[in-house]
Amino acid sequence: MTIAADAPPARPSALLPRRLAALFYDVWPVLALWMLVSAVFTVGYTLAGHAARENIHPFSGLQWLLWLCCWIVAGIYATASWKRGGQTLGMRPWHLHLRAIDGGPIGTGALWVRYAVGTLSLLCGGLGFWWALVDRQRLTWHDRASGTRLVKLPKP
Repeated sequence: MTIAADAPPARPSALLPRRLAALFYDVWPVLALWMLVSAVFTVGYTLAGHAARENIHPFSGLQWLLWLCCWIVAGIYATASWKRGGQTLGMRPWHLHLRAIDGGPIGTGALWVRYAVGTLSLLCGGLGFWWALVDRQRLTWHDRASGTRLVKLPKP
């Protein structure tokens, strides 16, 4: 999906500081979800016959599975929030809302693309977020890849 350079957005794109603030707010519920996933892994590891004080070995298959489960749970949180109301918990206080660029409904596949590319962007030191500073339409990598746009809503 391409974006016409001369087509103005319905509302202005969200500014980078608001995006980063919302991301910081969303760290806390995601961290809580990761703790729950880790607790399940810890109980399972202990029930499998390992000593209660023994940790999962670094870089083992089980630890990679734990990280994958944490990534998936965080993705479910983000995509379900975006699908349900266009906002995560962190986006609400900053009056940010996710919209499709063409104005239509956003598919679940596009939301997962947004989440995956956003993850890649963070792994690259946030380069995809910083891209919004030089982009003509202030879109990030994950906006462009998923055909979505984060907009700032007017205050109620």
